[in-house]
Amino acid sequence: MRFFKDKAALTPPMGWNSWDCYASAVTEEQLLGNAAYMAEHLKEYGWEYIVCDIQWSEPNAGANGLVYTPFAPLTLDGYSRQIPAENRFPSAAGGKGFGPLAEKIHAMGLKFGIHIMRGIPRQAVHGRMKLLGTDRRADEIADFRSICGWNSDMYGVDPKKPGAQAYYDSIFALYAQWGVDYVKVDDICNTNLYPREPYSAEGEIELIRHAIDHSGRSMVLSLSPGPAVIEKAWHMEKNANLWRITDDFWDEWPLLEAMFERCEVWQRHVSPGCWPDCDMLPLGRIGIGFGADRMTRFTKPEQITLMTLWSIFRSPLMMGGEMRDNDDWTLSLLTNREVLRLLKHSYGAFQLKRSPEEAVWLSHDEDGGLYAALFNLSGETRQVELDFASLAPLEGRAPSKARDLWFHCETPVSGGLSPLLPPHGAGLYLLR
Repeated sequence: MRFFKDKAALTPPMGWNSWDCYASAVTEEQLLGNAAYMAEHLKEYGWEYIVCDIQWSEPNAGANGLVYTPFAPLTLDGYSRQIPAENRFPSAAGGKGFGPLAEKIHAMGLKFGIHIMRGIPRQAVHGRMKLLGTDRRADEIADFRSICGWNSDMYGVDPKKPGAQAYYDSIFALYAQWGVDYVKVDDICNTNLYPREPYSAEGEIELIRHAIDHSGRSMVLSLSPGPAVIEKAWHMEKNANLWRITDDFWDEWPLLEAMFERCEVWQRHVSPGCWPDCDMLPLGRIGIGFGADRMTRFTKPEQITLMTLWSIFRSPLMMGGEMRDNDDWTLSLLTNREVLRLLKHSYGAFQLKRSPEEAVWLSHDEDGGLYAALFNLSGETRQVELDFASLAPLEGRAPSKARDLWFHCETPVSGGLSPLLPPHGAGLYLLR
């Protein structure tokens, strides 16, 4: 039964996630502040998700400058389920969980998402706590051999053990009760601790898919971290809406340059409801919760390259910076209607060519025309050329017009494009 999988995220989700700026220590005030900013400045451009990232159940998350406190006590209900720490999320008091916060975000015309780690809290396992919907206990469904290499909160769940499905059903029933629209599940797309078996959580993905489809609420399912296992693309397409094709992506040019190869590998697996995910946009003010408070280290040309590649590839767009501190430049990147149109109205993106110095991507517009993205991957200003004669076999004709989507103007063409691009820069054009 897959009532919701085929109806969720029919276009790439666009939103904000708290990780890049607040790490594990985000608060209710910060979530609501960014939601208010999105509602005022970005909602009309398609941005709609506000996602609370990791460790929202830990009262002291981020204390002493640590991203994760090893074996920190979590806030749990009587059935082994994490609930929000009330000191960080005051509206959760009285057993209300994230319900009041989700209601406030929904009232702004937005959607609410949360992050979870796969598995069951070690705290519940060691306490032999109850599970809802079964007479099994937490320790009876745990897989003690399955742990996360970078976070100590959870044991994996053994999908073969009785009670495993009931546990996942119970947590997603709780999220449905809260009004959650989006769930990012971590340590599941690639279980990096086990390099010989990177897709070892395949069974848990299926438990989660079943739980969502029986929760009574449609929720977008996002799998992290990457790099996703290309041989298991069929399984992710069947069970999830998003899956990360990279490990955590930050504001460093080598990481951005590497995304061209990753996108090339995954370009044939982009379809409605199925989105290979290039990870978050480390733009604007980031690093606050990491003790590295800064504006993004990407140059402006690199930021255009980032937005151009993510948009033509149709990756989900999750802004990572503290949006209330956006400058005019950052806001302009997030509100360019002609660029963002590709997220909802283009298809069939593919890499036409790539070398160490340049790359060219193409995709089709639903209303006709061809999108062309030209990238200068070198460290020097250079011309990147696209000969329209090479497009005739694809389109049946050579284009005669080109519109520059970043500068909102018609650009001269004479048998092709050859823009002069800055180091690590890009141009994006609609050809007709």
